[in-house]
Amino acid sequence: MGLDSIGSIFTDFGYTKMDMLSFPAKKLTAYWYAPPVGQIHLPRVFISELRVDEMSEAAQQVIRKYTECQGGKQAGRYAALCAATGILPWAPPTAQDHATLLAESEYAAWTLVNGYNLNHAAVSVHRLKGLEGGIEGLNGVLLTRGFAMNEEGGLLKVSPDVGLVQSSTVADQIAFKFEQGQEGMVAGSYLEFAQRAVLPEFQHLPEEETTEQHRRDGFEVGNADKIFESTSASWSRKPMQPMANYGREFQMDSEDGEFKKSVAQV
Repeated sequence: MGLDSIGSIFTDFGYTKMDMLSFPAKKLTAYWYAPPVGQIHLPRVFISELRVDEMSEAAQQVIRKYTECQGGKQAGRYAALCAATGILPWAPPTAQDHATLLAESEYAAWTLVNGYNLNHAAVSVHRLKGLEGGIEGLNGVLLTRGFAMNEEGGLLKVSPDVGLVQSSTVADQIAFKFEQGQEGMVAGSYLEFAQRAVLPEFQHLPEEETTEQHRRDGFEVGNADKIFESTSASWSRKPMQPMANYGREFQMDSEDGEFKKSVAQV
């Protein structure tokens, strides 16, 4: 299990494993993967994992209860299938086990009930057509339409070099059926928005000639740490509306639109 159970799928198809990002407070390790050279239409991929051995003994026992069962042991082998189908790679957890993890790690609790599901997708704001005001304008549109936004550290998460600016919605609450049919609401997925500035050495290029390779690359620990809070139980959550509802405000270019995946894993 872990990073390589998903990461190897991308490296096998030409992706390059890039920088490691560490989140000590959240006990997480992450890497981002760059698409094959010249394939700028393919997304960057961000994959993270929980450092289980740094969790409390009680939390470790809960995690191993599911990952070391018959189905859990095969989770890494069938990670891609689980991610594509939304099937949990282990037995449905108990509500108590979910609560135990939730008290210590939102990330661990999310993974227990979501498995290899997509944690979030990111939209490259600089590729949206017909949007005025950049990422701030987009946030304004979303707020006026009733989206709950992640305000951890401010609505905008800005890298020290100001080249990467991000924001995100708050995760949906979704119905989940725990062991023995007990039902409850848990955090689901959310949307992230990223605006990458043109690098200084390419700012002379006309807009129509500017591509993703001319923009700020990679990710920022400080930004990502706050984006992770989108699944926090402390946020009030509102049902998300279909992106199609906003076709009049902005439109994704079908050739240049980029989505980023983040896969949470135990």
